[in-house]
Amino acid sequence: MSDAKSSLRALPITVIDSQKPVAEEAHAHHHDHAEEGPRSLGRPAPCLLFVADTAINESDIAREMQFHRSMKPEQSRAAAARALVVRELLRREVQRLGLDDEVQSVGNEPVEEARIRVLLEREVENRVPTEDDCRRYFEQNRDRFHSPDRIRLRHILLGASADDVTGRFNARSEGERLIGELKSNPVLFTDFAMRHSDCPSKEQGGELGWLERGQTTPEFDRQVFRLREGLAGFPVESRWGYHVVSIDEIAPGDRLEFDQVRERISDYLELQVRQRELQHYLLELQERYEVRGLDAIEAEAA
Repeated sequence: MSDAKSSLRALPITVIDSQKPVAEEAHAHHHDHAEEGPRSLGRPAPCLLFVADTAINESDIAREMQFHRSMKPEQSRAAAARALVVRELLRREVQRLGLDDEVQSVGNEPVEEARIRVLLEREVENRVPTEDDCRRYFEQNRDRFHSPDRIRLRHILLGASADDVTGRFNARSEGERLIGELKSNPVLFTDFAMRHSDCPSKEQGGELGWLERGQTTPEFDRQVFRLREGLAGFPVESRWGYHVVSIDEIAPGDRLEFDQVRERISDYLELQVRQRELQHYLLELQERYEVRGLDAIEAEAA
């Protein structure tokens, strides 16, 4: 790769990463610039971003921002700008190669997406990992491949809605009180569950049975899978309130053999290779079609 090419940054290939709109701040980034004069009704949106001689104006970026959610509007704007740059690079290459009239859409596929799909199928090598590649990855990452860990637990839910500050404070205090008593008399757990729990499981003494990760609400799941066996020394918080938790048994997942995960590894490695090839291809397109203005937009998001 030439020195000029090596100085280029890799652009993400994903054009749209979400269908949910961001906050209305998306439109707050039509910045005024001294050299353009004040913005007014009827004036074109400022253009600070270019791919060769094609301008991508602030209105285009603002519309694209709804597909790129982020904690900060500046980051959403930068992601939208990158997506539009990628789209324009690929559009120009489709035009250069004369694919406009050759492409047939599949089903309800938009024509533009069909052209990009055909372009990438033609220009980006799709390499399938070999058996040796997969086995090498497996041997280097054996600890990652095991069946899900499981825990068997009981709980006492002291319910309080998320917006009830007083109720949640009282629920936590009650949980701490119950834990204090259970440390001295663990056999009371079933009785306490039947008397105090706001969960239907109270009829079974708080038994939730065997759980795997992802089977409960995320915040509860994250905490209980970190606990050791026995009574938790603090109330576990969730959106439902506070829980007194007893981990009765922990069953680590069994190690999986290569044949059980070979297809998963192959898919993962193929995706990694594909992404690298796409990034290299986009670097080539950036060398062919100059991109201007993206660095400044990304600097605002840093």
